[in-house]
Parts: sequence; C-alpha cells; structure tokens
Amino acid sequence: MEINGVAHTILRVSKFDQCVAFYDRLMPALGLEAVFHSDEFVYYVGGRTALGIRRAEFVDHVHRERAPGLDHLCFRARSREDVDELHRHLLAIGADMVRAPEEGPWAPGYYSLSFRDPEGIRLEVNHVPGKGVLAEGATFDPGA
Repeated sequence: MEINGVAHTILRVSKFDQCVAFYDRLMPALGLEAVFHSDEFVYYVGGRTALGIRRAEFVDHVHRERAPGLDHLCFRARSREDVDELHRHLLAIGADMVRAPEEGPWAPGYYSLSFRDPEGIRLEVNHVPGKGVLAEGATFDPGA
C-alpha cells in the first residue's frame, strides 16, 4: 500500500473564537473552504487536504512548539509565487510572522514562510520543486 496523502489534521485550541476567525481568513487563501461550522468545531476541506479546529477542554494549556505534541504544520504550495502571494495575504490580515519567504536547506529548491496562529501553533507553507529530497543526489538534514 502507498498512502494518498494525509486526509486531515485536527487542532485542539483554547483560543477557539480567535483561531476560527484567523483560519476563516487563512483557509480560503490556501484553497480550503469551511464545510462545517459550529461553536465547538470547524472543518475546512480543499486540495486533497482537510483541517479541523476543535475547542479544547483544557483552556489553561499553552501551546509550546518544542514540548511533546505538535511541532508545526506545513502546507505545500504549487509554486514559489504562491508562497509569495500568501505572504502578502498574511501581512494584510496581521498574521504573526515567524519568517518571510526564503530558501532553506531541507531539500533542493525548498522555499517557505512561517507564521503562528492565535494559539501559537506554527504554520509553514512551502514549495519544493521536482522530487525534493527524493531527487537523485539530494540529502536531508533534519537539524538544519
């Protein structure tokens, strides 16, 4: 068997209303639309990807990127221009930018940006041309 991608990711957040407002502005820019919207759960679908935002039961928990659990979530763009266009959108909506678009050492041609949602969860959008780390002669350094 070879999987056909990741079907969905569900994020539990204590700042539910702030996160939903943020993701309602972010997801359409990534081609995802809300197919379910309630006071406890929102589900976005598009591009063979789905992301859910669920209200956390433990609201005193603070997300820490390097603690056990989710480190960050990365979406793949179809082009460098898409990454640049998203950067302009993120600036327009006042996103908490970690870094502007730049090339990185993780794969040949790796180009990405990074930002945080209101919960403090780091999100990344990247573009990797061709086969990325699967290309002949490519190396992968997770410490880079």
